[in-house]
Amino acid sequence: MISNTLNNKATRLFILLGGFFVANALIAELIGVKIFSLEHTLGIPPLDLNIFGIEHLSFNLTVGVLLWPFVFVLTDIINEYYGKRGVQLLSYLTAGLIVYAFAMFFIGIHLVPADFWPQSHISPALPQSEQDNLRTLVSDYDAAFKLVFGQGLWIILGSLVAFLLGQIIDVKVFHRVKEITGERWIWLRATGSTLVSQFIDSFVVLFIAFYIGADWSLQLVFAIGVVNYIYKFMMAVVMTPVLYGVHYIIEKYLGDELASTLKQQALASSH
Repeated sequence: MISNTLNNKATRLFILLGGFFVANALIAELIGVKIFSLEHTLGIPPLDLNIFGIEHLSFNLTVGVLLWPFVFVLTDIINEYYGKRGVQLLSYLTAGLIVYAFAMFFIGIHLVPADFWPQSHISPALPQSEQDNLRTLVSDYDAAFKLVFGQGLWIILGSLVAFLLGQIIDVKVFHRVKEITGERWIWLRATGSTLVSQFIDSFVVLFIAFYIGADWSLQLVFAIGVVNYIYKFMMAVVMTPVLYGVHYIIEKYLGDELASTLKQQALASSH
């Protein structure tokens, strides 16, 4: 029975898409602790934006934004072929795994390190100058571990709430547009639903993590939320050709009949 299930193309595709969906979302949460400068990365001067009276804003973004566009492309693909129930299953599974991951990090942070480990990255065989450089960069492995994996509770909560709310909104907008347009205009239902859900996501995560959790002003929350959304808007548009490419590959893999059946079932399950 297991062999027959795994030989089913629809099942194999769901496992593949689901695996990438969960992996991308989980990795985005884990690497999101780092903030990078988009302008410096591209080798251009930082933009000097003034939004809602907050001056000198530029595209300083969490590294997690590199992966979230792929998560929302996957959301729309899964939505197209497996409907609301497919997206909900993977969204709740992902949220549960993120909570599990951070619970394990919390335990790991509070374990007492072995005596040798905090300095284990500094080998006595290295020249003294290199040892000194390593001590300057990272003097204590255990302290670095705590800094990287010890994200604040409000940030984790804000990210989870924003993720789940964004997924719910994405599904609703996607199927509402599809009901109106039918099979036409993939870009409208996919990119449109992503733009709406990411707008909500951009502000919810900041409101919970920093307005509630860190006493930021609403003015600052809205200003940084706008900067984040501008980036997400651009990425949603850039990812549109990728969406069509993935659709083409999936249609070839499933065949016209199975692909059409899955899409009809997905649309019916959204009601």
